[in-house]
Amino acid sequence: MKSKLVLISLLVLAGVAAACGSKPESGPTNASGGGGGQTAQQTKTPETYPNAQLLADVKWVEEHAKDPNVKIIDARSKGYEQGHIPGAISINSGLLKDGKNNAIIGKEAFTELFQKAGVNNDTTVVVYDEGAGNGATRLFYGLEYYGLKDKVKVLNGGYLAWTSAGKEQSTETPTPAKGNFTAVPNDKLITTKDQLLNANLQQCTLLDTRSAKEFSGEDLRGNKKGGHLQGAIHKEWSEAIDQNPADGVPKFKSFAELNKLYTDAGVTDKEKTIIPYCQTNIRGAHSYFTLRLLGFKDIRPYEGSWAEWGNADDTPVVKS
Repeated sequence: MKSKLVLISLLVLAGVAAACGSKPESGPTNASGGGGGQTAQQTKTPETYPNAQLLADVKWVEEHAKDPNVKIIDARSKGYEQGHIPGAISINSGLLKDGKNNAIIGKEAFTELFQKAGVNNDTTVVVYDEGAGNGATRLFYGLEYYGLKDKVKVLNGGYLAWTSAGKEQSTETPTPAKGNFTAVPNDKLITTKDQLLNANLQQCTLLDTRSAKEFSGEDLRGNKKGGHLQGAIHKEWSEAIDQNPADGVPKFKSFAELNKLYTDAGVTDKEKTIIPYCQTNIRGAHSYFTLRLLGFKDIRPYEGSWAEWGNADDTPVVKS
């Protein structure tokens, strides 16, 4: 049994190492990243998001609200009892974090949580939050990580988009039949501290999604160490949202705007391994969704994020 556990650990560690390369024994490398695919500048820019199907609008949700193969999840931390989309089940995004281990909750707990919500293995899940928050995208990441990749959508504009459109609201709590969803973790959608310590990070793109003061080390946010991972690009998660829309409903910026945002920051190669991180992979999960929307193919958030890295004794930190 012990030998099997060791083998599993080695296979997990090999995940990011395979995507980013092992640490060089001497001197830096100029490897261009995984896949050898074309960069964003070499391909024709599409007019809309490459993965536009990951975003749902109010019309889509309204048309599919009574579809037995569609489940609506309310990821808000408060407000559900006062009103929600009819048929929606409340799952606070905070329930997905195992704070003691700086990790997402285990597959058994995740399975139980979403089976109670009536989710099946073939269910299409729509998640929403307040509109400009990151609760919905945290659930989106968790569901993709645990096996529902390409079966989850985020309501663009969240609950505010729904109410602003004058749609029906409910205060009734549904009692769905138990679903058959079984969580199966995908090791290609996550990064660990040990993987980061052993990978050649010059072959990855590290994406720090926190605030500028957290990135520089000025804001410790209660951590022992401040700063960022060496070589990380800084692009705050919230910049993906249009915070001052004409209709008053914050939504994701257009493809052209998002593409320019990340291209200008240096996040361009859609074949390369991208590792977003923040404090607890809530903001990082939001950027995971944004990059999925933009068509990036290999995104592996660092789940432990700065809550782990900034408090460990064996992790190097850069301040600026």
